[in-house]
Amino acid sequence: MKKKSISAEKFDAIFDKGDEILDYLVVEKAERPGLKPRRVSIDFPSWMVQELDREAKRLGITRQSVIKYWISEKLHPSAE
Repeated sequence: MKKKSISAEKFDAIFDKGDEILDYLVVEKAERPGLKPRRVSIDFPSWMVQELDREAKRLGITRQSVIKYWISEKLHPSAE
């Protein structure tokens, strides 16, 4: 199905009113700017990996999630 085309101002007005905007979006192509994952490689000492795994288990999340959360806290401390 072809999506409807409207101006940015009209789209903003529809959104601000709380009306349905999905008819104007191509959801399959939606992106969140600046959040595209990039792979990095880092070596940790084994004791640190064990501590990360212990914390991840306690929180019920993955090791990667613990690392990302802790780094984000340090980079943006006011966002807590």
